[in-house]
Parts: sequence; structure tokens; C-alpha cells
Amino acid sequence: MGTNDAFAELGLASDASESEVKAAWRRLASQWHPDRNGSAGAVAKMQRINQAFEEIRRAGFRAAAPEPSATDAEEAAPGPATDPGAGFDEHGEDGATAFRDEPGTGRQRRPIHRKVKLTLEEAAAGCIKVLRGKITETCRSCEGAGHQVLGGNCVRCGGSGAVPKRSFFGWPTGLAECEACLGGGIARQPCAACRGSGKTAARSYQAKVRIPHGVRRGDLLHVDGRRLRPERLPADLEIRVELLDHAFFELDDDGTLRCEVPVDAFTWIAGRQAQVPTLSGLQPLQLSRGRLSYCLKGQGFPTERRGARGDQWVTLVPVFPERLSTDQQILLDQLCATTSGGEAMDERLQAWQRSLRTWERGLRG
Repeated sequence: MGTNDAFAELGLASDASESEVKAAWRRLASQWHPDRNGSAGAVAKMQRINQAFEEIRRAGFRAAAPEPSATDAEEAAPGPATDPGAGFDEHGEDGATAFRDEPGTGRQRRPIHRKVKLTLEEAAAGCIKVLRGKITETCRSCEGAGHQVLGGNCVRCGGSGAVPKRSFFGWPTGLAECEACLGGGIARQPCAACRGSGKTAARSYQAKVRIPHGVRRGDLLHVDGRRLRPERLPADLEIRVELLDHAFFELDDDGTLRCEVPVDAFTWIAGRQAQVPTLSGLQPLQLSRGRLSYCLKGQGFPTERRGARGDQWVTLVPVFPERLSTDQQILLDQLCATTSGGEAMDERLQAWQRSLRTWERGLRG
């Protein structure tokens, strides 16, 4: 029974306070208690009333709303308490709780929440992930209450729902909620099927899930548990996508992929080819002296889920050796000799040399 269904069972709005819930429970309990109501459905009705009360109590009572004043602004009613069993389970070891759909019951099954971590390569191309974990279901015998209503008054409290509370010296100091009936006043016994837990024993599951290409960080994928293989799951999967940081690539929001590539400076000067990484593997890139940025069309990340891929931008970082070998030093000396004068010298250097000579003559004159 969900929290909203529990409020409806007691005839209350979903923002009812603790005092309103208890008052509604007492009113219905006095009407449907098997000792006061001899109808055939009294025991079942009383059980639903108790289940509704306990569901609301487990979720947490709403705080009573303060009396509004002329200057106070309206406050939104607090939402339902967070269910720890519905949190994302990264490794599948904590086992989310699932509920089956059963015709005519009006219940909805709660999905299993998982997180899947993908590399950029997996997210761009799509992949198949095998998810393993454990799952528990609501006990059908007691509908998750952990007990079964026997009818009649609770032996411990005599049907009042409260027992005397005593001080350290044994003196009576008031009343406390009866632990045997949790304040319901009706005799009950632990459910034999689930041993009072309200859930079935955890069982392991394994499912193969196809991740479509182009998923991004934070995407939520819904998977029908009945279509999964090798076994069907009693609940659907809600998969939250996380992208792992990459050693080479950075992803922009528009699908542009950026990569900074160190390259041998002499290879860059000579205008040779260099191997650069892409999501599909290494690819040769023709270098051009004086150019450091290159665009690889269609080698980026899909611009939208299941869409065409964007571009990849490669930024070169020329790397010169910290120490030159003897052979390199000889070759550089030869290269410098070929460009230090004559027709082989670049026009920009020739113009600079002329400017220096003119400036020097001006100093002497």
C-alpha cells in the first residue's frame, strides 16, 4: 500500500497532520473493530485500516500546519518521505524493493533504480551492459505489514492500544503505545511467510540492458523488466547514466569533442603525419607547419541521443627535445647554415636584416 493509498483508506487528504491521522484511525477502528462489527468483511477492513496507519507512520507524519495570519504567505505541503529502498544502487548489492502490478488491486510496482557508468566510447556508440543485483518483494501473505490481524482485543493492552508506563522505581508515570499491537488494540501475530519482515527473501538477478548511442550524463533510461533477458524481472529498471572522465577527450554540450595532442616538433615542422585518437580509434592526421588546430568532421560525440555525430577538434602541442643529441645538433647546424644567408633565407628574415643594418648605420652617423 502506497502512502497516498493509505491516506485515501483513512479518508484523508495527503497533507493530513499526525493528529488528523490518529483521529481518523480511532474513528474507523471503533466502527470496524471485529468486537463491535459482526460483518464478514470487518476483519479485512480493520486490517487495511491498520496497514494504512502504519504506512503513514513509517513514511513520517506531516507536521501540523501553523495557523495562517494575514501577512503569512502560503507554504507548500511537504512531500512524502524519501524511501531508502528506492535510491540508486550502483553495484546492485543493496537490493531495491519492487512491487508487482496485480489486476484489480490498484497497486503499482516500484522500479529498480540503478546507476550505469559508461566511457565516452560506450556512450557514443551504444553498448550492452549486464546488471547484477538483489531484489526483494512485498510479502503477499501480509501485504508488507509483517503481521496478520487475528481479530479480538490485544491480550497485552486489553484492546486499549496503550499500556502503563512506569518510572525507574516502578511508579506509574502515564501511558505508552502498546508494542504488541503498535497502538491498534487488535490482536495480531507475526506473518509466518516473511517472519515479520513484510518482504520476501532477497534473490539475485541478472539482466542484459542495451544502452542506445548518444546518451549523456544524467540521462534516465526506462527499461521494461518483463522484456529483459536472461530472466524477466518483477519490476522495471530506471537507469541513470554517468559518464566517466576520459584521459584524452573533453565533451562540450553541443557534442563537440576536444583533444589536446602532444606531437614531435620536428614532425610538425616537416609537415608529416601524426596519429591522433578519436572515439573510433587512432586516425592519421596530415600536419601543416604553422597550424596547431584541426577539425575532424563527424568524429565527435552524437549531437543528440541517437543523432548524428558532431565534430572533433584536435589541438597540437609541439614538443621540442630538452636535450639535443650529437646527430641532431649536427643536423641543426647544417640546417641553420642553409638558411643563414643567400636565396634560401626567408623574405621576412631578409627584411629584418635590412632593418637592423639601417638602424645600426643611424647609430654610427
